[in-house]
Amino acid sequence: MPGFFRFLDDIALADMAFDAEGESLPALFDAATRALIESLADPVTIAEAWQHTVDMEEPDIDTLLFEWLGRLVYLKDAQGVVFHRATLSLNQNDARTAWHLHAELTGAPVDPATQDLRSDVKGVTKHLYAVTQEGASWKARVVLDV
Repeated sequence: MPGFFRFLDDIALADMAFDAEGESLPALFDAATRALIESLADPVTIAEAWQHTVDMEEPDIDTLLFEWLGRLVYLKDAQGVVFHRATLSLNQNDARTAWHLHAELTGAPVDPATQDLRSDVKGVTKHLYAVTQEGASWKARVVLDV
């Protein structure tokens, strides 16, 4: 079952917030990624003219998700793109000392004439940031600086 997300209107007045949830860590990462992508622009209106691969490793899931979402914001600004899709894989190293994320991103340069642009996210904040596990389910709360 894929993860899901919902935007939170009453959490951060000057910013944008969302909760993401998944029945697994990959589903959580997928849901949080889709929430960030959809906060930037409607992915249906974004062509697949740009591709980029990201490999990241962090010691824990909380840090990996935070850094991953921050990397998306960085790429948006540095490359001047918005995203159509992100295909992710997530695994822990054999020693169980780090988590690895591999992502294949597609998107296109920003074009207000052809794209439904939404918010210009400046960054991911630590305000109310949390990643929790409840049984087999994983949840994250994320506040974006807009």
